[in-house]
Amino acid sequence: MGDGVGKCRTDIPSAARKLAWRKSKTARGSLIREDAITRRSFVKTVAGGLAATALPLRAAAKLNVGIGTYSYHHLSMDEMIVQLNALRVGEIEMSRGEFMLMNHPTEELFRSARIKLDRAGIRCVSYYTATIKEDQDLENAVRFARLLGSSNVTGDATGSILNRIDRRFTQEQLTFGIHNHYFKGEKFAYESPEDVLSALAGLSKTVGATADVGHFASCGHDPVDAVRKLGPRLILVHLKDIQAVDGEVNVLLGTGISKISAVMQELHRQNFAGLVAVEYEKEGDVNDDMRQDMEFARRLA
Repeated sequence: MGDGVGKCRTDIPSAARKLAWRKSKTARGSLIREDAITRRSFVKTVAGGLAATALPLRAAAKLNVGIGTYSYHHLSMDEMIVQLNALRVGEIEMSRGEFMLMNHPTEELFRSARIKLDRAGIRCVSYYTATIKEDQDLENAVRFARLLGSSNVTGDATGSILNRIDRRFTQEQLTFGIHNHYFKGEKFAYESPEDVLSALAGLSKTVGATADVGHFASCGHDPVDAVRKLGPRLILVHLKDIQAVDGEVNVLLGTGISKISAVMQELHRQNFAGLVAVEYEKEGDVNDDMRQDMEFARRLA
């Protein structure tokens, strides 16, 4: 069943990100703008910006569609930038595996990426760290986000470190988006919108949600309902379509169960101003698929 035109695709997504996560979990235990303004005014600015997502849509508003770069994990950085330029992508979230904290990336990796992205006219507005468990992870996340020029970090921290992330990111004038996920056969800390909202309780507006609509669908939750519930704390969206509940098969936007058209309508209703990052997890050549996904998303933007 789909909400778009065309036949359902059944390409198998990459297991690389999940394998890396499991390795990190085994090794380390359970999951866990550079504007010159004061800390207090920063918090008010973030809170006001997030609250504004609940306002009615202005007629001329357009959603900001970009790409989550894990989609191009099979390409080199240079090859990926060629594809991003061909698609006229101006903003991304850096979510390639080699940049994730569990893979112990170096500062040089981030400096090199920033130079290449700047030359291509592409802004990295968010950095996907995967798990933040310890204080050193937190410091690395801040440092690497700064090197990329990102104002947001996406990750799946759990427990008491969320309070430390809240304080540190407020100090650094960054935001943090809690990322929901699906793992077949495993209970993840953040599967439902209620899981995310529970973690956000008591935290400042510095910490919000990065909503992956595909993973919500995989976990059996209505993606539109999830985006609606998370609206006041929504920072970033991963736009992904899934073939079926309790599965990881990515399909072209509009051909699966993620209700992509309705999700985009809800984001319009919220006047959502953050990045809507198209993600497509599949092995092999995805260039034509990504072109189709971007065309679909932009028609709805």
